[in-house]
Amino acid sequence: MHAFEVLADPVRRRILELLAPGELASGEVVEVIGAEFGITQAAVSQHLKVLRESGFARVRAEAQRRLYSVDAAGLQAVDAWVGQFRIFWEPKLDALATEIARGKRERRKAPIIKRTGKRA
Repeated sequence: MHAFEVLADPVRRRILELLAPGELASGEVVEVIGAEFGITQAAVSQHLKVLRESGFARVRAEAQRRLYSVDAAGLQAVDAWVGQFRIFWEPKLDALATEIARGKRERRKAPIIKRTGKRA
């Protein structure tokens, strides 16, 4: 399955959002996703399987629990594809950073005005 096919599903995107801060037990994922999307444990398990098999998530066993986390491999494929379009926005972001820095310099150099409204 192509990376964007995996990410096209809102349930899988939400699972990745849940996993972004760190590991979660499968039961915790099922609880949140079940409540938000109204789907069963089996359906959530299928989504977790797709994320695992496509390189977006990894799982490790800890006693009876299965702990899921984000696997950067899937995200690297997305980043590589998006990277070809960075030329469209990076110059604009660089220009914005320059303007912000210029504005900060100008504010530091500006004379301080007393509360009376007269220049110091």
